[in-house]
Amino acid sequence: MAGTRILLVLALCSAATETCAGAFTLTSPTIGSSHVLTEEQVFNGFGCAGKNRSPALRWTAGPEGTKGYAITVYDPDAPTGSGWWHWVLYNIPASVTEVVAGAGDGSGRLLPPGAVQGRTDYGTHAFGGACPPKGDKPHRYVFTVYALKLGKIDVPADASAALIGYMIHANALETASFTATYGR
Repeated sequence: MAGTRILLVLALCSAATETCAGAFTLTSPTIGSSHVLTEEQVFNGFGCAGKNRSPALRWTAGPEGTKGYAITVYDPDAPTGSGWWHWVLYNIPASVTEVVAGAGDGSGRLLPPGAVQGRTDYGTHAFGGACPPKGDKPHRYVFTVYALKLGKIDVPADASAALIGYMIHANALETASFTATYGR
């Protein structure tokens, strides 16, 4: 009986190690392990004077069956009743596992081929940096990459972040995220 328990524990530990070793993860060399946004990722407008530059993001390959990726940046603390979409990037090819710093500018020249920026709550098709109200507690900015079971999300060019988010969630195989903060 004791031998069976030991074998069972060893088998579970082995399975857990393999699962963790193959985990889908998202990191940012720009933001780093402190997960605090800098003026680089702060919006330039609405009373904020940052550089409005999207951070570099890197992720591990998605699970088997991944045909594309999407990225969102969302502030659940925005005083809107529904949060604030800072970036919606989709139709990222399955062969891509990173976006460079500044890829979220309005020109799209640094985006992976085929990738599309959706309309954010700033009303633009580009990364919109942090800009919480002055005096608010620091806001949380949730950076998420989605491994998708399809290579292309087909939505109108001016689709809302909510519609794109619906399509992303309906086709997600797995997600990886981290939360950064910023206050002023």
